[in-house]
Amino acid sequence: INPHVCLFNFRSSARNMEIVTHLINDTIEFYKWTLTIADKRVEKWPLMDNPLPTLAISTSYLLILWLGPKYMKNREPFQLRKTLIVYNFSMVFLNFFIFKELFMAARAASYSYICQPVDHSDDPNEVRVAGALWWYFISKGIEYLDTVFFILRKKFNQVTFLHVYHHCTMFTLWWIGIKWVAGGQSFFGAHMNAAIHVLMYLYYGLASCGPKIQKYLWWKKYLTIIQMIQFHVTIGHTALSLYVNCDFPHWMHYSLICYAITFIVLFGNFYYQTYRRQQPRRDASSSKGGKALSNGALNGLSKAANGAVAMGRKEEKAQEHSGRRKRKGRAKRD
Repeated sequence: INPHVCLFNFRSSARNMEIVTHLINDTIEFYKWTLTIADKRVEKWPLMDNPLPTLAISTSYLLILWLGPKYMKNREPFQLRKTLIVYNFSMVFLNFFIFKELFMAARAASYSYICQPVDHSDDPNEVRVAGALWWYFISKGIEYLDTVFFILRKKFNQVTFLHVYHHCTMFTLWWIGIKWVAGGQSFFGAHMNAAIHVLMYLYYGLASCGPKIQKYLWWKKYLTIIQMIQFHVTIGHTALSLYVNCDFPHWMHYSLICYAITFIVLFGNFYYQTYRRQQPRRDASSSKGGKALSNGALNGLSKAANGAVAMGRKEEKAQEHSGRRKRKGRAKRD
């Protein structure tokens, strides 16, 4: 063993450990500094003291995604019809409550839809806005049950990357929003999204009621269109805030624009794959099927006819043969 090589490796490892240690210490110091500018009103609210409970819930969600299908592999799917009806309509009421609270509180506080800085005061209307945003954050955690129900019903095809990305990031990232900016410009996106989720869970709730209601639910694809419009409006609203130099953290504005773009791409792909992609023409398939069916029928009829002709010929030959025998017998007797 070359001692120089061992010494070099030891020094490289020590240097790498020193870099990692500095990085961890700097991260901890930065987090402690951010806590000094966090919203003091929400620090004692459930899940808001530190990010560990939120991260633990999101990690549990990802574990369920991994272990759930394995658990259900050899089991019959659960129906959960009544559970889904109660859950979906409960989410309708929760999102309507959030929408109503944000609308009423923002109106009472004379919020601007163009630029609204965060007010960390204990003004009743501002606290009401913060409370509604906290409920919005909690609703994103409850929405993890969407995925749990898909797994229990063995609807694994519904658990797409878009579905998981949307649920996991919304709950985790909104903890940051409530911790530092529970008010101001944050109300706009949550206000709009809560209204859309009222329609979305209303659709799911009605669909859970069975085939008698499902035949009237022709408007599913329009929910996807509304969601995509929402992301475009979010980008436009955020860009306008940057343009007027609104007193709101600019790094959050830029992050929100990037985040909305990812949703436009993913939802646009979902819409194209589900509603716009060219499907095989029914006319062509039906004509082929009809042609095949008619050909099969004709072939069957022709075979039957040929069989009948052959049977007739055999009967004629048998009759001729028996007639010859009779004539020969008469000739012998004569």
